[in-house]
Amino acid sequence: MNHETWLNISSTSLYAAFILYLIAILPFSASIKAKNKRYERIGIILTTIGFIMQIVYFITRWIAAGHAPVSNMYEFLTMFGIMMVGGFLIINAIYHTPILALFSLPVAMLVIVYASMFSREVSPLIPALQSNWLAIHVITVTISYGILSVSSMAGLIYLLRYVDAKEKSRDAFWLEVVMYFAVLVIAFILTTIVMKGIVHYDDQYFYVDKNGNNAVSHYHLPAIVTFKDAYPVVPKGNNNYQEVERFSTGLEVPPVLNAQKLTTVIWSIIIGTILYGLIRLITRRTIFSMVKPLTNKVSLQLMDEIGYRSVIIGFPLFALGGLLFASIWAQIAWSRFWGWDPKEVWALVTFLFYAVFLHLRLGRGWEGKKSAWLAVVGLAIILFNVIAVNLIIAGLHSYA
Repeated sequence: MNHETWLNISSTSLYAAFILYLIAILPFSASIKAKNKRYERIGIILTTIGFIMQIVYFITRWIAAGHAPVSNMYEFLTMFGIMMVGGFLIINAIYHTPILALFSLPVAMLVIVYASMFSREVSPLIPALQSNWLAIHVITVTISYGILSVSSMAGLIYLLRYVDAKEKSRDAFWLEVVMYFAVLVIAFILTTIVMKGIVHYDDQYFYVDKNGNNAVSHYHLPAIVTFKDAYPVVPKGNNNYQEVERFSTGLEVPPVLNAQKLTTVIWSIIIGTILYGLIRLITRRTIFSMVKPLTNKVSLQLMDEIGYRSVIIGFPLFALGGLLFASIWAQIAWSRFWGWDPKEVWALVTFLFYAVFLHLRLGRGWEGKKSAWLAVVGLAIILFNVIAVNLIIAGLHSYA
């Protein structure tokens, strides 16, 4: 089979997996009130088949590309989604708790949908990526992210079950803050999908990048923040551009930050806040209180155990992939083990956070509610590392 055929099989497999996950949410939802495990088994079968289809996507894209499909944002985020589902299947095989699916599968699906907004083209690897350590490093990291994400889901479920929605408390307030940020993340993904994938909004600005080279940036939302000294242009063909007049807020950032993505984040906060306000206005309830009934039959002890055991499995894997294997690859690619690149710094922050998590859990007895809150914060750190650091802050990992 030729290159295009393998890519078609790959794309079809990923799409099929997404549909299967979407369908699987229905029996998982029904299993919460069901007296037998019939619906749970159906959900697990659908999710397992979907996971197998994602593995088919990964293998066929590898064959088509000639290298591990983990070299750009589309491939990396898709891999992250695969491993989130894989992490759920592993934990569910041990503990048999389908409630995790109602939180893990939607998040994994959002990640996969967001990944589809990036270029799916298969392109030759840049010199820094032409190493077997690329696959070893990234695959190990995404496996650890997937398992650590399950820990966060378990922590969130624990808090939803534990905190009383009828009482005004500090825990209830912060849990609603978590729901608010969840709405912001959904708004960020939906805004990107609509404006870039459906509307095809495209404003272009001419600027000088951090290396002193002329470049053109593409905005898929009206520009709130631009690069320093950037000005709006329209293409005239043959790489020629004409300056035009366009509304400007006057807010500028240096090229070390990604002004386009920062603009998307700001718009997402605005739209997400409006969306959150509308939900609260229409329902007259907190989002936390609306989600809480899903966890009425949850065992707090089991969720605490899952949250802890997931970190026990995921943390060593992250230490291997995110620090050890990454430093070996950095030595090969850039002739130094460590360089304080933004991605490297946040990998260290993630490592230290989970090291502190285990220290507090094992040494200070931080179990139950305290451990659950740490697990939720862990997911925020992972998402910031995966999305914000890659997209907004310029560095050696910006190609990812």
